Amino acid sequence: MNEKESQIFHLIKENPFLTQNEIAGRLNLSRSAVAGYISSLTKQGKLLGRAYILPEEKRIVCIGGANMDRKSTLEQAFHLGTSNPVRTTSTLGGVARNIAENLGRMGADVHLLTVVGDDREGKDVLTRTGEYVKILPSLEIAGQSTGAYTAILDEHGNMAVALADMGIYDAVDIPFIEKRWSHIAASSMVLLDTNFPKEVISYIFRRCVDEGISVAAVPTSIPKLNRLPENMSGLEWLILNREEAETLSGVTVMDDDSVQEAARKILAQGARNVVITRSEKGLYYTNDNGENGFLIGQPSESVVDVTGAGDSLASGIMLGAIEGHSILESCQYGMACASMTIRSKETVSPALNRTSIEKEKELLF
Repeated sequence: MNEKESQIFHLIKENPFLTQNEIAGRLNLSRSAVAGYISSLTKQGKLLGRAYILPEEKRIVCIGGANMDRKSTLEQAFHLGTSNPVRTTSTLGGVARNIAENLGRMGADVHLLTVVGDDREGKDVLTRTGEYVKILPSLEIAGQSTGAYTAILDEHGNMAVALADMGIYDAVDIPFIEKRWSHIAASSMVLLDTNFPKEVISYIFRRCVDEGISVAAVPTSIPKLNRLPENMSGLEWLILNREEAETLSGVTVMDDDSVQEAARKILAQGARNVVITRSEKGLYYTNDNGENGFLIGQPSESVVDVTGAGDSLASGIMLGAIEGHSILESCQYGMACASMTIRSKETVSPALNRTSIEKEKELLF
């Protein structure tokens, strides 16, 4: 939504029976301009039918990391033992934060529960994320540094190596979560990354399952895979890359048959819907109802920067899931989000919104 659409949406949310003339008077717009904005909101799914009926809100709470990302892209092939020319940019990052911003840009009711340091970077992370996401459950921790992630990309935009300073998340404990449980309990779905300590993740997961709240998990790295619960019974969604799937399943993924075998072994560990990404080969999806299939990725020549592609894919899948779509269509939303992200230099594409994703999905599928 743009600024005027947002103003009109909130006026209608407060009073669905306002006339277009009344809205025009309050915002100093012409009635025809208001009619145009309302038409746009209807096409975006923000308003439903006559009398400006508002759709039921379905809250997603994203729990985990919110960092400052620094990306250095090599200008030519890497040479060990010498200085390599690079172009460096800084942007907001963190798996849970990235997914939350993607969802917020697409109009979802999304909250972020994270911790940052009481430093300039932490204030920047919360302020800028707050443009799209409700950050009330989050906390600044005195004396700690905000999480930092540094990626080195090769001359083609693919990741060569990444470094993560995530010590701040070790300060999160179960009492911290309990104090904020009301935010989690009011949600329809919880998205967990694996930045928080294992016992915290297990507590959130089991309590959500007990209280009937859907849970999705997106690991942040192979070293933090062991923070997932050993018993994943009740986990609604598990989204993995190829290396993570290999580690969890013990199967080397080399072709279509082996990725299916890996997914079967992961399903047997309790997850209900499993998605395994395979870079330019796209993804494989399956669930405990027997639905499965492959979706093909973007040609490599369209790639500008892969950073954030996995997070955007997860956000599209979560959007589809929260809206009640099938696993196939949810994954199509995910692929559409990832497709837009890899064509952007930003970790979260500034072009992302509900209208652009619908168009991208139609083009791809």
